[in-house]
Amino acid sequence: MELLVASTIGLLTSVGIYLMLRLRTFPVILGLTFLSYAVNIFIFAAGRLAVNQPPIIAKGATYADPLPQALVLTAIVISFGMTAVIVIMSLGGYLESGHDKVDMDGEP
Repeated sequence: MELLVASTIGLLTSVGIYLMLRLRTFPVILGLTFLSYAVNIFIFAAGRLAVNQPPIIAKGATYADPLPQALVLTAIVISFGMTAVIVIMSLGGYLESGHDKVDMDGEP
């Protein structure tokens, strides 16, 4: 299970970085979203991956750490708000310039 989670984190990170290096605003926004998903899964996995374990302390049982779960929940809310702000900013840039290229030195 750890190999699957580590592979997923690596794949999401590589896709996010690849999309952030594109010259259009929509792939940059998607890249930031994928990168935030990778960080969220990494933080969630830091709280110990345990299958069929209670989320709270029980007698004689190991438990999942609730702190990474709370951090991921907070990060999801913040990333959703920041994604909305970035979309509005890119929409304003598109309406102002008529194209969505990130590189402003070249022709549209």
